[in-house]
Amino acid sequence: MYESRRERPLPMRAFVQRLGTHLAATLALFGLSLAIGILGYRQFEELAWRDAFLNSAMLLGGMGPVNAPQTDTGKLFAGMYALYAGLVFIIAAGILLAPVLHRLFHTLHWDRQSMGPPPRS
Repeated sequence: MYESRRERPLPMRAFVQRLGTHLAATLALFGLSLAIGILGYRQFEELAWRDAFLNSAMLLGGMGPVNAPQTDTGKLFAGMYALYAGLVFIIAAGILLAPVLHRLFHTLHWDRQSMGPPPRS
């Protein structure tokens, strides 16, 4: 997927495209997660769309729910969704940081003697 230590670092244009791909994947993950939360709050707590969106977005953002769950199934859903939202946050951070950290480590460790300097973009 990424270049090995024997290959030159990607040119800046290709690196920016890689960042864009990772950003798109992260946004898709957040969109899917937000949809799951909205539908869950609608189904189990019978919240209005706006309130279901607000609760889901607040949990995904790490802030916590706005409306306290009233039903037993709503409480179970809210707890499971809160755990899921915490994992989504960690996964999203990993997806976004992976290309940046890879480029940093790759630039520090690639074999310059056999390849010459990296190409200019």
